[in-house]
Amino acid sequence: MRLAAKPSALALLFLCVALSFSCVCSAESKTKSELDQNQSQDLRPLDINTFHSLNRVGAPVISPDRKRALFATSYYSHDVNRPTTYLSLIDIASGNITQLTENKPGTVSSNPLWFDDDTFGFLRKGALHKQDLDPAASPNIVFSPPVPISNVAYRAGDELISFVASVYPNATLEESAALKRTEELRKDTAQVYDNLWARHWNEWMTLEKPNVFVAPLIRSEKTWKVGKEINLMSALPNMSDPLTRWSVDDYAISPLGDRVAFVVRAPNSNMAYSTKVDVYLASTQDYCRPRHLTARINGTASMPTFSSDGRRLAWLQMETPGYESDRNRVYLYTMATRESVAVAYDWDLSPQSLSWSKDDKVIYALTPNKGRNLIHSIEVGTGKRKELTTCGSAGGVRPIDEKSLLYVYSSENQSGDIHKLDTADCKPIRLTNVNKEKLENVFLSPAEDFWFGGAQGDRVHGWLLRPFGFDSRKSYPMALLIHGGPHQASTQCFSHAQWNPNMYAGAGFVTVVINFHGSSSYGQNFTDSIQHRWGDYPYVDLMRGIDYVTTKYKFVDKSRMVALGGSYGGYMVNWLNGHTDIFKCLVAHDGKFSTVSGFYGTDELWFPERDLGKPWEETGRAILEQNNPERFAANFNTPTLFVHGEKDFRIPITESLGAWMMLRRRDIPARLVYFPDEDHWINHGGNSIRWYTEVLDWITRWTNTTSPYAIR
Repeated sequence: MRLAAKPSALALLFLCVALSFSCVCSAESKTKSELDQNQSQDLRPLDINTFHSLNRVGAPVISPDRKRALFATSYYSHDVNRPTTYLSLIDIASGNITQLTENKPGTVSSNPLWFDDDTFGFLRKGALHKQDLDPAASPNIVFSPPVPISNVAYRAGDELISFVASVYPNATLEESAALKRTEELRKDTAQVYDNLWARHWNEWMTLEKPNVFVAPLIRSEKTWKVGKEINLMSALPNMSDPLTRWSVDDYAISPLGDRVAFVVRAPNSNMAYSTKVDVYLASTQDYCRPRHLTARINGTASMPTFSSDGRRLAWLQMETPGYESDRNRVYLYTMATRESVAVAYDWDLSPQSLSWSKDDKVIYALTPNKGRNLIHSIEVGTGKRKELTTCGSAGGVRPIDEKSLLYVYSSENQSGDIHKLDTADCKPIRLTNVNKEKLENVFLSPAEDFWFGGAQGDRVHGWLLRPFGFDSRKSYPMALLIHGGPHQASTQCFSHAQWNPNMYAGAGFVTVVINFHGSSSYGQNFTDSIQHRWGDYPYVDLMRGIDYVTTKYKFVDKSRMVALGGSYGGYMVNWLNGHTDIFKCLVAHDGKFSTVSGFYGTDELWFPERDLGKPWEETGRAILEQNNPERFAANFNTPTLFVHGEKDFRIPITESLGAWMMLRRRDIPARLVYFPDEDHWINHGGNSIRWYTEVLDWITRWTNTTSPYAIR
């Protein structure tokens, strides 16, 4: 059970325009007449309001009898300016869907779980509810804790619930609530820090720490209640040290409820520059000190998952200290022997999540591969691998039985839906169509693969989307979207965040994304290649990619190109501004302007230390300056829109503020869009609407482009 400490910017959603039994991986096979959209007068573009009204489907939660599944549907409610989430039930065999909880604007019912085949649970307003499957049934509160809880699970064998709650050291839930009230009555607001990691992501560290709890669920015919909670982490060393912080990332409870595996970053003075994250195994029976499973490995562990019989535990393990983008390897721990082994150790790809088949002979690994998030099966005994999906992006993989599974599928032109996959013939069947009405007659451009020769003579991969109303006889402006990371990738998925390529194609732009050196999903050597070379190989790849695109696709107007990027993509936008003048305008979202000041202001030091260096050391300083966009500030001449959130502690707002101030002081057109309530991402629906409005208005204005719809 992965904790949502960092909100996901790319929500996977599913098929809207594809056939139920197949998917299209590329537009390369389409004819010229099919790609020309001037004959499709009945279609409309994906506009800002339509995009922000779309439904997002959650991962399925399969019933104990394996015949049905719960799933959440979320959307932004414009009238109340808040998200709405409701739960539904799908019959896996027939595909029939029944709405179970109210769909009231601003009401959120989340964290679906099963108590038995006839009763399900969920969280709403911080309380755990139960409800019968009858659509006419009303929910009842089972547990209303004094502090917020999350990631709730239930195991019928021991009648046990597990959950995460942030509590003060050595305090119960009730005691923590009382301490919180006392804290709010203080006459001063000072927070004092002696150790690194005073703040992380979007919050300042406090004495409250996320811990894993279990508690008995006491059920009678008339009432249900939750007994006294037990903190499974209370016996860990330094647990009561108020100056350090245990940070729980993931946890999983065994099928029988007798064990819990959790992933934590142990408190230490080096937490800001160490990537050591460990797996611990705790008993829910005797509450003794948890067993440390990764003591001899100094990399990051994640995604623990128990086998169906509870006898083994799998997790993902990085082995290189200090490197957050190392390859994930699959580790297995056997309860009886207390031994760990790696499976498919020589695999050059890096899985992102794991799930066991019902017979425990196979592990399903969700694995990025050449810009697609694919499902692979790994035989536990031999390590033999098989690719089960070939296109788009999968997520939320949930095995049904030995031969089939449920998952969430999306592509660049297909919003997300739940699918069923036969693991023998690998044929997917779509079970939901959550945006059928909202995307009716909406044009979503398919992505075309292209490959070209990049830096070091390596082949580099990209995607191109043609604009709404495309006519091959005309020319169009081009938008280059630059992904963050840099050790991420632009993937063939439907994003509900700021970088959905169809939002730019819908505004009239040929949209191009390039997975430059350093990107994930193309082998570990490709990912590792840009250490000390942030401004080198990726820049070469982007420039050569633009040359390739403008040469091959004659409909691209080279005089009307723009570039946009966030995080590392924002850094690269600043780098471009100092090294080329081929763009009419630029957009930098939460981008680094100075590698030196950026080092001193960030929260996670391991990242710049490994990729670039330490600024107080001669070698590190030289590398940082070599890759420093600010060093080329005198060359900046391109009009630039900067967007930044006040709560971004990964790349503080002073980075965008400094670059914007420099351009305005030199009388170069620039604009700063400031969000006081956002972090590294734009998380709120109303702010996302404003983000797209400002960005699309900026790039259409500077390229003299008439959008197919009114942006403002």
